[in-house]
Amino acid sequence: MHVTQNVTQWLASHHSDGVNLQIKELLYYRTKASLLNLSLRRPAQAKLAGGYLAKTKGRGMEFDEARHYQAGDDIRAIDWRVTARTGKTHTKIYREEKERPVFVLADLSSSMHFGTQLLFKSAQVAHLTALIAWAAHKRGDRIGGLVFNQTEHKEFKPFSRQKAVLSLLNGLVKLHKPHDLQANKIPFSDACARLRRLAHPGSLVYVLSDFAHLNDAAQQHLAHLSRHCEVVAHPISDPFEHALPQSKYQQMLNLTDGQNEQQILIGEKRIATQYQTEHEQHFNNILNRLKHCRANVVPISCAISLEQQLAKRSSEKDA
Repeated sequence: MHVTQNVTQWLASHHSDGVNLQIKELLYYRTKASLLNLSLRRPAQAKLAGGYLAKTKGRGMEFDEARHYQAGDDIRAIDWRVTARTGKTHTKIYREEKERPVFVLADLSSSMHFGTQLLFKSAQVAHLTALIAWAAHKRGDRIGGLVFNQTEHKEFKPFSRQKAVLSLLNGLVKLHKPHDLQANKIPFSDACARLRRLAHPGSLVYVLSDFAHLNDAAQQHLAHLSRHCEVVAHPISDPFEHALPQSKYQQMLNLTDGQNEQQILIGEKRIATQYQTEHEQHFNNILNRLKHCRANVVPISCAISLEQQLAKRSSEKDA
């Protein structure tokens, strides 16, 4: 009862019902941008100038070194102090500053419309996309993305204005259809192929999905993407997908997706162990395939708020 009350209070405070999606619950994350660390983990590789220091030397604001003047160097960059001290002409060398657009691939397809404790996986994807978008906007990064469900997709070119964030969030609300039970007509691999075309080299790319349809083709696209971009994969899962609910007594649990029905026996140790083992192998296989793509893999639960999960992860890093 206490847990149910906490969930109800949390949903009310976040303007959410856990299943459907409203723009108001995505705007909530505007003030939570500091929860997410978007600092560089790989050297900036983009071609356009921006606010991130690159390894390459050239025009920029960050002084790197002074070296002997060479033919062709800009005379405006001569370091007169070092020249006067050494008696030989020296020039200042700076590190270039590059931009780093942020892209989000948000999977809202049919397998994502599931959740047993707090949010549907699709709703958690929308919340995390909103948090990433607001964090990127706060840093001055351009934000773009690709949102897709079982029947359609929508592309968002990267821009740095707040209008770009709102456009992405409205796209999430429009394509989030938890009661549309049509079969997937857009393969996950096709979405990855589109993302690979959209994301420019040097981008920070977030892939948010349960990866239920991660196949060889999708894995190849993600592996190719990670050669030129920093890829962060967030496998979204529900506790029910890892283990059956505990019960003191054996009883049949009815499951339905609105069209199909299935029963699972809970409270029976052998079945619970077999279920947990099979799903653990399946989930580990997904994690291993993503790591093989050189993605930074960070699992997210849809049963716990993002604030709790990110705060816990941050405290573990600081410990």
